[in-house]
Amino acid sequence: MSKGKVVTIEDRIPKLKQKRKQKANKRLIWYISIFFLLVMCVVYIQSPLSKVSKIFISGYYNVSETEIIKLSELSKETSFFRINIENTSKQIETHPEIKSVSVEKKLPNKVLIKVSEYKRVAYISNEEQYYPILENGQVLHSLTEATIPSDAPILINWLNNDDIQDMAKELTKLNPSIANSISEIHHTPESSDPLHITLFMNDGYEVSATVRNFAEKMSAYPAIISELDPSLKGVIHLEVVSYFKAYEREEDEESESER
Repeated sequence: MSKGKVVTIEDRIPKLKQKRKQKANKRLIWYISIFFLLVMCVVYIQSPLSKVSKIFISGYYNVSETEIIKLSELSKETSFFRINIENTSKQIETHPEIKSVSVEKKLPNKVLIKVSEYKRVAYISNEEQYYPILENGQVLHSLTEATIPSDAPILINWLNNDDIQDMAKELTKLNPSIANSISEIHHTPESSDPLHITLFMNDGYEVSATVRNFAEKMSAYPAIISELDPSLKGVIHLEVVSYFKAYEREEDEESESER
């Protein structure tokens, strides 16, 4: 049996001392790094860099940037590290037109806010005032602008809130391209149909329909007008059976009056 090499204690002592020295050096470097990191943190907190320098907001349309910043309660005096993302999001979501909010802190001191708004599906016209109706059925306060809104249909002669809610739900289901082609929706109840409506389209046509299954019936509108003579305008009936009835021409009316 072969014998292993014998290492004396005198030979091992230098190596042990070297290892201990290396460990001590590593520990010292670690302590120094932590110290400088703490110093940098203190300097950062005490400097203007620790305050919010810029707030970037995206996704807003009807709600102004100023309103969103005011709701967030953030400013250039706000400590970047004291921002509570959850609380800030909840504060912004208190606005009736805001559906959801995403808040992100980006080093060194920027805040990104992305909002998603409820869509305005229509406006109620009342005494020259226009009240936005959101996709969730909520009716807002009247607009402060004097101009007539053009981004959604205008509801005229609507008095019953339940009827308004039903109409809003149908408009939400409607294809955006079709909804954008509607100028006005008049509530024109009939004895046989209290939910009868008359639409005036941006392309000059008139539509006679009902609130019940309105979105489903109205989805056929593009196909219907594609088959009509563009020079003829009239009423497109969508109540039970879909059909088109042209307006009587002035010449026809004059010839009938002469008879």
